[in-house]
Amino acid sequence: MTRSEPARPARRHRLTSLLRAPAARLVVTLGTAVALLTVALVVQSSAGAAGPVGPAPSAGTYRLPVAGTADVVRAFVPPPTAWAAGHRGVDLRSALGADVLSPVAGVVTYAGSVAGRGVVTVTDAQGRRSSLEPTVPAVRVGDLVAAGARLGAVSLDGSHCEPAACVHWGVRVGAEYVDPLALLPGAGPVVLLPLGDGR
Repeated sequence: MTRSEPARPARRHRLTSLLRAPAARLVVTLGTAVALLTVALVVQSSAGAAGPVGPAPSAGTYRLPVAGTADVVRAFVPPPTAWAAGHRGVDLRSALGADVLSPVAGVVTYAGSVAGRGVVTVTDAQGRRSSLEPTVPAVRVGDLVAAGARLGAVSLDGSHCEPAACVHWGVRVGAEYVDPLALLPGAGPVVLLPLGDGR
């Protein structure tokens, strides 16, 4: 027996662990892809069988992630550059422990903690990602949710409105943040009118 032989089981164990970790990540990734495909098929089938299905509208498919009407504490302020300061979402006044609702039908692609605050992300059939925080999650990654489904409860941990409670709602399209309120029914472009008598 040589001195190198006792080290072989440890090396085999490490190799097995390394092979298992990527396999687990692959299973999660494939599961999320299947869930997104399922959401897309459900959205398309609900559009009706008469005629071809066109692209989904960019507005009118979303709802507020809180009950009642929008009480905006802080509006969306896009940063001038990707790395600059801004407010990449809207803060909606709420109450501690109130329900956080899914703003759109989709799949839960994140439910956990980021920098000490709870975050839930729902991805819709077009790939737009809605993140809601601070939220105590009541859902798990891979769950299919309908618009208005309960995602969790409002928390104060890391709230943008401390000591009051609010829900920060951010929406990303690819790497770019967009104004979540622009996705609500009736939302449209802002038109500036002249001051005075209009002459």
